[in-house]
Amino acid sequence: MSAGITAINEKVKQESGFIKDLTNTIGDTIIGQKYLIERLLIGLLANGHILLEGVPGLAKTLSVNVLAQAIDTKFQRIQFTPDLLPADLLGTLVYNPKDGKFTTKKGPIFANIILADEINRAPAKVQSALLEAMQERQVTIGSETFKLDSPFIVMATQNPIEQEGTYPLPEAQVDRFMLKLKVTYPTQAEELRIMRSMAQTDKKITIKPVVHSDAILKARQIVDQIYVDEKIEKYVIDLVFATRNPQDYKLESLKDMIQYGVSPRASIYLITAAKAYAFIQGRGYVTPQDIKSIGMDVLRHRVIISYEAEAQGKTSEDIIKTIFDEIEVP
Repeated sequence: MSAGITAINEKVKQESGFIKDLTNTIGDTIIGQKYLIERLLIGLLANGHILLEGVPGLAKTLSVNVLAQAIDTKFQRIQFTPDLLPADLLGTLVYNPKDGKFTTKKGPIFANIILADEINRAPAKVQSALLEAMQERQVTIGSETFKLDSPFIVMATQNPIEQEGTYPLPEAQVDRFMLKLKVTYPTQAEELRIMRSMAQTDKKITIKPVVHSDAILKARQIVDQIYVDEKIEKYVIDLVFATRNPQDYKLESLKDMIQYGVSPRASIYLITAAKAYAFIQGRGYVTPQDIKSIGMDVLRHRVIISYEAEAQGKTSEDIIKTIFDEIEVP
């Protein structure tokens, strides 16, 4: 290991100490969702938005709320509904009859962590208003543009089983989420702990902050310095191009299964999320296993499958798993 990699490795070990405290604090309230907690921290460290998908009652909303409390940031929960307007999200210009002038009233988007609850219940005009905030981290109200405070992360939830009164998210917006997480049921032992902890008529959950948002911004600078070998970069490029031209990688069987491969955001997010994952593990370098660990979460919402794949009961996850199994690991 070269001197440069050794130096960043030591720096990561020193600076990532708060991760354990943060994970334990959130884990005391959110029982059995280790995967979810870890991925929320990856999104926070890699400055990427997260889409959470799971049936109701799996603590998706609560997890985001607890995370925001634990890092002492401004949190806003926005319930998305079919009658929501862009102004309800971003803010609007309010006319003052006394002086005949308009003043800007900022909306709930002006926070650090935004929980977009049931995001697919709002119509396209609201989603397009959210796009600018997600991509540019700024908001335009009237003729004025306002920069959003950092950190700024959108963590959105959607329910996969109830489609009445919902709108499919535009592909352009889905692509802007760094990770799409599938939240699953707890085990029997975890469910017993949840029941014993939460089965109270008036359970109030308050978390003492264990880290300030400044520490997150400092950690991001270190995440950017984490070493990625050229072989790892080539591995990521191969994975991405295998979704676009599977026949070039001896995956002819997938050619008719994929309608559209992943965008360049996939390769960017695979590297940045892997760096954040390495940071959480206390390492100053990325391994192929890091790419594999976060790969499904980065790619599952970016591979658009064909009608033929649907007819055969194949999902994007099946295709991604085949690609990971077949592409040679460095």
